[in-house]
Amino acid sequence: MATLAAAPGALIDPRALMTIRSLELRARAVVEGFWSGLHRSPYHGFSVEFTEYRQYTPGDDPRHVDWRVFARSDRFYLRKYEDETNLRVHVLADRSRSMEYGSAGITKAAYAATLAATLAYFLHQQGDAVGLTTFDEQVRDHLPPRHRAGHLRQLLHTLERPAAGRATDLSAPFQHFSRLTAKRGLVLVLSDFLAPLERLGRDLLTLTAAGHEVAAFRVLDPAEPALGLGGPALVEDVESGRTVYIDPAQAREGYGRRFAQHREELRGITARLGVMLHEVRTDEPLELALFSFLQARARRGRLVRRATGGGSG
Repeated sequence: MATLAAAPGALIDPRALMTIRSLELRARAVVEGFWSGLHRSPYHGFSVEFTEYRQYTPGDDPRHVDWRVFARSDRFYLRKYEDETNLRVHVLADRSRSMEYGSAGITKAAYAATLAATLAYFLHQQGDAVGLTTFDEQVRDHLPPRHRAGHLRQLLHTLERPAAGRATDLSAPFQHFSRLTAKRGLVLVLSDFLAPLERLGRDLLTLTAAGHEVAAFRVLDPAEPALGLGGPALVEDVESGRTVYIDPAQAREGYGRRFAQHREELRGITARLGVMLHEVRTDEPLELALFSFLQARARRGRLVRRATGGGSG
């Protein structure tokens, strides 16, 4: 993943970020740090491209200047594509017990909630309507996309609730979402995806075939890919409740092989269906996840315009 800022220390350490108790303040800190870091970085010229803006030139209608971007960058920019405003965004957040794992003081649930809040805060600032569905083995909360006073705060309050369920059912939120949502939109799925994937391809196909743009954020603890336990230990499976004895030295090879197979299967499913997949770790600054998401959307936008013969604005 590309480094966002040129200046050392420009990104927020996740451990420092999690000391902020308010989820809204955390999201605001990440978004403001993102804009600040991008402004100072070698990617500054790209910062306007992936948010679908172009620099103001003499003769442009000043009514289309985005003054919020001017306040952040001290430069005049216009949106390139007016028909892409008022996007309907649906955040699907995994709140199962497996998300409560954290080997270095930050649980996947806390990191994913902060990332979901950051994405919602950023998109809300852009004028988009944002909704939320939380799930474990069943759907727990559903807030339809809205852009009005108080809605974002209600969404963030919902994300602050602790994970309650035990197992993960990846099909439940997709089926629930498909029943309730007819209009096309952007669907953001945040999960560790540590569940069987047999039905995931079919469920994602239902969304993409309906015209939704889908992005998946796989949130992992840094110890998970390589079974980073310090030594033999009794480990409880938080979703099944079983306690098993594990000797990492003996189990690591087989575990690593199964984890890699699961990872490649997930990558294959998402690639086949055109779903953007972002793998993030809880020890990585959240600004990088936001940058990766916007960069991927920009690439996709350019490919769509090229395929349809559209201009660059």
